[in-house]
Amino acid sequence: MWQDAKMLNAASSALLALVALALVGSGLWWVAQRPMFTLHTIRIESANELPLEKINALTVRSAAVPRIRGNFFTTDLTAVRSAFEAVPWVRRALVRREWPDRLVVKIEEHRALGTWGEDGKLLSQKGDVFTANLAEAEDDGDLLEFDGPEGSEAQVVARLAQFRQWFAPLKLEPESLQLSNRYAWTLRMDNGMTVELGRDQGDAVLKERVDRLVAVYPQLMQRLQGKIENVDLRYPNGLALKADGMVLAGLNGKKK
Repeated sequence: MWQDAKMLNAASSALLALVALALVGSGLWWVAQRPMFTLHTIRIESANELPLEKINALTVRSAAVPRIRGNFFTTDLTAVRSAFEAVPWVRRALVRREWPDRLVVKIEEHRALGTWGEDGKLLSQKGDVFTANLAEAEDDGDLLEFDGPEGSEAQVVARLAQFRQWFAPLKLEPESLQLSNRYAWTLRMDNGMTVELGRDQGDAVLKERVDRLVAVYPQLMQRLQGKIENVDLRYPNGLALKADGMVLAGLNGKKK
């Protein structure tokens, strides 16, 4: 082996390359540790055109910054993102480096739509359940009430938009929306009336049931002088309603 000049040259070149790489690596490490690359600024911005309403930049910075480790080169951006996303009202955080000593954090804020369930959690306009100060959420007005099986949050928000459209001819707005474990819908309207729509069998079935109520609602209100407490639309071809604690109308047929 020691008489093989080609092998010796190759081994020598490999060793020199390793030494050079080690020197370059050490040099880069030394440069990366210089004080000039210590993180001095973390700039917080809105991730979209909407201004941040619930998130105070100073507060969110003081909550997240103590969890950040490293400098401009060594800090883990995934860990930084997680630190900011752990702050109440933060839905999503996007983090990038800005030369030479700055991080820019773009924050998307939760927009509360209502409460979810009975444990004080909130439901956002995008169907996310999150935890935040309930009083802060109520600053923007009365919150709707929602409930449903785990994983149904986005479906509930989507149905709310449809129900608002379908009940618009009656000038009624849902203020409570519940989806049971059997995936049956119950609404409470802003006039106090409860509407039972039954199991979710698709848009067409639900829309037909709402249309059935829309068609007769003005006459019912005129006859009952606006005292309807509950409307049950879980019948194939009719409805039942309750007013003043009494069932005043009913139709034969198995409930759906």
